Amino acid sequence: MRVDKYLWATRYFKTRSKATDASKKGRIRVNDAIVKPARDVYPGDLIKLRKDQIDYVIEVIDLPPSRVGNKLVDLYRVDRTPKENFEARKMIELNQDYYRRKGEGRPTKKDRRDLSDLLRQQDEEE
Repeated sequence: MRVDKYLWATRYFKTRSKATDASKKGRIRVNDAIVKPARDVYPGDLIKLRKDQIDYVIEVIDLPPSRVGNKLVDLYRVDRTPKENFEARKMIELNQDYYRRKGEGRPTKKDRRDLSDLLRQQDEEE
């Protein structure tokens, strides 16, 4: 089975084209080799995948006949991703709360004035 189809079937990607794009960008490795989307995977292969700033490590147990439900995914793979990878993601998300949330766009004129006032006050205190 192709690596992009396998990752789509085991629900790591929402669409097969997203799995293909990730492979073309070099974010998917099979047995420590960067692979193209058409590379076949076999039981026993180790897939390393970078998605959403998390490095997943997946061992292929069996090949699914098609896309499987969430409850059946564990029949076809073993997730060997270290817990530290998920903790690092949480720390990144926590550190980004001090600034603008994603999707709020560029700072407004009022935001820039507030920032200038804050910097001016800090300079006066020194």
